Amino acid sequence: MKKIVILSNHHAYTYNFRREIIQKLIDKNFQVYVVQPYGEKVELLRNMGCHCINLPLDRRGTNPIKDLKLLIEYFKIIKNIGPDVVITYTVKPNIYGGLACRMLNTPHLPNITGLGSAVEKKSFMQKIMLLLHRVSLKKSNCIMFQNKENKNLFEKKNIGSRRRRLIPGSGVNTDYFSYIEYPEEKKIEFVFISRIMREKGIDEYLEVAEEITAKYPMTKFHVCGFCEENYENKLTELEKRGIITYHGMVSDVRAILTTTHCTIHPTYYPEGMSNVLLESAASGRPIITTDRSGCREIVEDGVNGYIVKTNNSKDLAEKIERFLEHSHNQKKQMGLMAREKVKKEFDRDIVIEAYYEEIMNI
Repeated sequence: MKKIVILSNHHAYTYNFRREIIQKLIDKNFQVYVVQPYGEKVELLRNMGCHCINLPLDRRGTNPIKDLKLLIEYFKIIKNIGPDVVITYTVKPNIYGGLACRMLNTPHLPNITGLGSAVEKKSFMQKIMLLLHRVSLKKSNCIMFQNKENKNLFEKKNIGSRRRRLIPGSGVNTDYFSYIEYPEEKKIEFVFISRIMREKGIDEYLEVAEEITAKYPMTKFHVCGFCEENYENKLTELEKRGIITYHGMVSDVRAILTTTHCTIHPTYYPEGMSNVLLESAASGRPIITTDRSGCREIVEDGVNGYIVKTNNSKDLAEKIERFLEHSHNQKKQMGLMAREKVKKEFDRDIVIEAYYEEIMNI
């Protein structure tokens, strides 16, 4: 049997966004090994037929000793398994998994899911990160990009010159995220679904939630996600005042989308392609998001949602007010248009076929 190794940094991301390609590979009689930190979704991957290997990693840390240990562990695992192809996702698996593949002359398919803040602006750290990508991905068979901005940067910097391919993010399973009936309008409810951190636009969202609820009492704002930065006290205080409802980490966002009318994602984090927006749109919800690569591609401004300026609470508030001015049927139609767009352009089957084609090429 042919062997595939997948290097990932989180069990939930692997299961939620990669399970369809994993299932296809298993159905085609590949042995699939998933290397990632253990968590609750690992058992689901095992039930699918995956071989799971526990390898903790610090997703956001910059400790060179820990990163060297990660490289050594990847090298040992890949050498021991002897895979026909290694697929990697996110920065550290791409870099250190890519280096291990290069040293072992193993075919490699990295996925640029976003480059992070360190690559966003010109700095010494940007030079280091680009150098690491250039060295680690030099022999990669095909680099998968989730947005044009990242692809253009790699082309400009001559990183990974063998083959580069643009795919529609992780795609979205439009059967799993099927249309959810648009709710009635006793209250107009908005939701923020993301890791709670400054760069995801949580400050702008909370500021606008306070402003809009004061001006429009028949509105309600939800926050879903775990706090990656210190926002617990602020969220608790705003919840006590009735400004927001904080749900913490939600295992199935479809439950919250059932009662909400619009998803707001005011991020200025360097996204690959926003899964939050894809899932919301697939469920028939209008979306309001920033004019950022990985977000703007999903929105046709004024048709299925609105695009706002980054770091701009005033513009965000104006777009929310514009949304509130629409009739119930107009809002519902925006949601239907959102679903139509992602079905046509971002269905996960497109991503699955792209990966399978590249694997077969190898």
